[in-house]
Amino acid sequence: MTRILADRAARLLDFLWSGWAGLAALALLFACWQAGHETWGDFILPDPLATLGATWSLAISSESRGLLLLTAQRALAGFTLAAFSGAVIGIIAGYAPAVMRLARPLLTVVLGVPPIAWIVLTMMWFGTSGATVAATILISATPVVFVAAAEGIASRDRGLGTMAEVFRYGALGRFWFIDLRQAAAPLFPALALALGTSFKVAVMAEMLANAGGVGGALARARAMLDVPQALAWVVLAVIALVVVEYGLIRPMQAEIEGWRRAAQPWGVKK
Repeated sequence: MTRILADRAARLLDFLWSGWAGLAALALLFACWQAGHETWGDFILPDPLATLGATWSLAISSESRGLLLLTAQRALAGFTLAAFSGAVIGIIAGYAPAVMRLARPLLTVVLGVPPIAWIVLTMMWFGTSGATVAATILISATPVVFVAAAEGIASRDRGLGTMAEVFRYGALGRFWFIDLRQAAAPLFPALALALGTSFKVAVMAEMLANAGGVGGALARARAMLDVPQALAWVVLAVIALVVVEYGLIRPMQAEIEGWRRAAQPWGVKK
């Protein structure tokens, strides 16, 4: 138990220490933002401090938090469906090359259609409801997860599976401890990408379908030409995305890929 707690504490300290790079990137972003504001003026790019003030005003409003929570729920619902279906079908395709060959043309067709076209179609199918948002996310994000899962399984080191079989690991044990750990390397970046796609598509679908949430608030800000409020909603959506990614995806990745950290010699950093 002590060793497990020490490992969790070390991961937390590594994460906090890596935050300095994130703060430096944010400082650079705000510097460029301020330069753009001074060059083009308030209407094109409002003052960063004014935008942060608008963001704080929205954050302390219960109505605004309700809209943000609604968008986050829709995005997470669509992401969960996309992640589950994409991972399951992708793993099956990784073990069965024939399934992969059949799926590639379908992936090309699905990825070739822009998300806005899917939004229009789902609006016709489901109307202006949350189902439109979830269905659009499912269609847009599933191929990314599918490809990552399939490639991760297909490119696994089969020698490790043979070794595990010698040590009397069953099929389920070989899948969980050997194959899935190898597939995690491409799968978790794809999940992070799918999560970002889910939030972007959710906001876009809400705006076009007038389904409330952050998208509906952005549509109102656009109608009133309120650029600071529009940027404030964008900032809140990004914060929600970061909270979900680093509160859900990254901890899962750290648990499954703990063996990579254990395999690193002392003093070796990537």
